[in-house]
Amino acid sequence: MLLGRRDECAVLDALLAAARVGRSGALVLRGVPGIGKTALLEYAIRSASGLKVVRAVGIESERELPFAALHQLCAPILGRLDRLPGPQRDALAITFGLSSGSAPDRFLVSLAVLNLLSEAAEERPLLCVVDDARWLDRASSQVLGFVARRLLAESVVILFGARQPGEDFRGLRELVVRGLPDGDASRLLSSVLTWPLDERVREQIVAETRGNPLALLELPNGLSPAQLAGGFGLPAALSLEGRIEEHFLQRLEALPKDTQRLVLLAAAEPGGDLGLVLRAGNRLGIIRPTLAPAVRTGLLDVGARVRFRHPLVRSAVYRAAPPDQRREVHRALAEATPPEVDPDRRAWHLAEATAGRDENVAAELDRAAGRAQARGGLAAAAAFLERAVRLTPELDRRARRALAAGQAKHQAGAHDAALALLAEAEAGPLDQLAHARVDLLRGQVAFAVRLGSDAPPLLLRAAKRLEPLDIALARDTYLEAMSAGQLAGQLAQAGGLLEVATAVRAAPTPAGPARPVDLLLDGLATWFTDGPANGAPLVKRALRAFRGVDIGSEDALRWLAFASRIAGDGPWDFEAYEALVSRHIQLVRQAGALSQLPLALVARIHAHVFAGELAAAASLSEECEAVTEATRIQLPRYGALAVAAWRGLEAETLELIDATIEQVVPHGQGLGVTATKWAAAVLYNGLGRYEDARAAAEQAGRPPLAMGWAHWALVELIEATARIGERKVAAAILDALTQTT
Repeated sequence: MLLGRRDECAVLDALLAAARVGRSGALVLRGVPGIGKTALLEYAIRSASGLKVVRAVGIESERELPFAALHQLCAPILGRLDRLPGPQRDALAITFGLSSGSAPDRFLVSLAVLNLLSEAAEERPLLCVVDDARWLDRASSQVLGFVARRLLAESVVILFGARQPGEDFRGLRELVVRGLPDGDASRLLSSVLTWPLDERVREQIVAETRGNPLALLELPNGLSPAQLAGGFGLPAALSLEGRIEEHFLQRLEALPKDTQRLVLLAAAEPGGDLGLVLRAGNRLGIIRPTLAPAVRTGLLDVGARVRFRHPLVRSAVYRAAPPDQRREVHRALAEATPPEVDPDRRAWHLAEATAGRDENVAAELDRAAGRAQARGGLAAAAAFLERAVRLTPELDRRARRALAAGQAKHQAGAHDAALALLAEAEAGPLDQLAHARVDLLRGQVAFAVRLGSDAPPLLLRAAKRLEPLDIALARDTYLEAMSAGQLAGQLAQAGGLLEVATAVRAAPTPAGPARPVDLLLDGLATWFTDGPANGAPLVKRALRAFRGVDIGSEDALRWLAFASRIAGDGPWDFEAYEALVSRHIQLVRQAGALSQLPLALVARIHAHVFAGELAAAASLSEECEAVTEATRIQLPRYGALAVAAWRGLEAETLELIDATIEQVVPHGQGLGVTATKWAAAVLYNGLGRYEDARAAAEQAGRPPLAMGWAHWALVELIEATARIGERKVAAAILDALTQTT
């Protein structure tokens, strides 16, 4: 019975009707716990005549298992996997464990899911229902948000139920589900009462529940007429959610003890595997396990799987159990899970069953992290490693694992957690090399989070500390500091390009043949200390080495972005620029390193711009923005800015300039400021406003430290000064520019 939901049902009916005639749609049902989101989703399912329905439910304990919710949703339609293009088919097969291979590109997985849903809708329209979206694992959330924003005419409807939709669902249409009007709330309350209710008490209940349907249905159960005569009979300090959970627990306590233990097992096993729950029950000594009493009281449903009446039931049951009981059921679940079937979930249950420190379980988690990382599940790997730290008894091993967990958290984008783990690693007995690695990771986190001026000095300090310990790693870190210094640009306060370059020139030279990284580092250090004329030949040699040597994928992913940027930014080697950018994008997609894709795409966009291929650049800019939105990477819209400036779109360019300045200045991203000045100079030269163009170009930077947008701004400065008759000034700037070639 859906009282007071006529308007909400009409919205859902319209979406389903549109799907039947070939139009897609997405909607987020947003509201507090118990407000009726699940009931409305069930209404949509019941109303979906002529549509195929697939569904998933977010589960708290599966948040760290990558693509768990996505697998729930897609499992019924995986028979159409062979209809996808080869790369997309392979990416999805690897993601769901149907085949082996390197971790797929998250963007490719998203496209594969979009096309899989489209293929499924070819037979008949498709309704996808995702409830309790706040507990979705991050990988599934990103993919589903990406897909929902790109539905057009696929006859697909996606409905999400969420308390508060996260960033991944930003921009989707929302329907806020509110409490029922008083009249409907009163009628709903009457539907569950079997005795007359005092009108004042009825008004009190309606007012205190604020029309929350689940509260209205659940709170009166188990209370006598005498209790209802005095109100709820519950402490006033309990929140609405707490009061709802309290009544679920009252029902649980009325069940037989063995059934209570089975319900707790089901709450701890989020997959709803009935066979696993019953096997675990046997291990707890439950001879004839039965969930029938829990079904009769309305706590859960039992079919092929165990499904709780409401997510609050699961959380109430699990949270109310004493820690020793939770550990007991997790151990039973671990023992009942065959290690060859699901070793990762078994390891997780073992960890939750362990009260103290246990090296054997920590080692299991370590191995689970390796498997997760091989599947592209960086967040899961980080969670396993973090839990392993908590279980490791030996102090020095715990510190090393904390450092490894911090690195995994950083790679997964959980930078605050990474810093917390670094603090834990520093508290343990680390050798000098490990301490230096802590400094390095701290600088890398700062660089990843802000791309600003605080990262270069941290990386420079780490590089100096690494010099006597690991010269190769030290030089790698110097190059990272140089990359960070370039992005800090004119806003660098310490650890700027000249300071890093000077330190490199003073550092010892490693023995053995020079790596491409070494050649690039030495070339740039010479460029910034002795000028472009001396540095450019060395940099070009390094770029040839990057193009000609088959460096490992990990090294390539780490350095190709910077090398390709230098090719276009420094010695004007656009042949190398094209080759390195193309190779970098290919490797990023193959490795699933989605966090690196936006910068690679920005480089490719500028290659299109300089070739006059503005339509291709604009198309790639849209892809870049889709990736940054899906990953929540805080990268300014450099691609869109370049395209708008070269097209002479004044209003759009100036709006992008203002947005970029607002984004980059607080973090000290000086290169972003330079980018806006270059774009303004391009725009104004194109519009014939040469004084404005000169003013903008002059603020972009000058040799010897100028690179990239600052270099390109010199071209605009020559144009502007020549146009306004300052030919001697223009000739002097041309001489300076020529030194870089």
